[in-house]
Amino acid sequence: MSQSMYGTAVGLVLGTVLVFAGFGPMLLVALFGLAGWTVAKVLAGELDPTRFGSNVTQRRSPR
Repeated sequence: MSQSMYGTAVGLVLGTVLVFAGFGPMLLVALFGLAGWTVAKVLAGELDPTRFGSNVTQRRSPR
């Protein structure tokens, strides 16, 4: 499946949730979709979670 097909499918799902359940549940579905996408990218090795952690610790260290 191409990226445009995935985008269309996600848009249709979010639109359906918006119509039948409202704006709040649509945002919740989008949030869980983003979380699932992130977990899938990490498990596939396409996203390195340590990269984000090191940025946070560098910002918090005293200068």
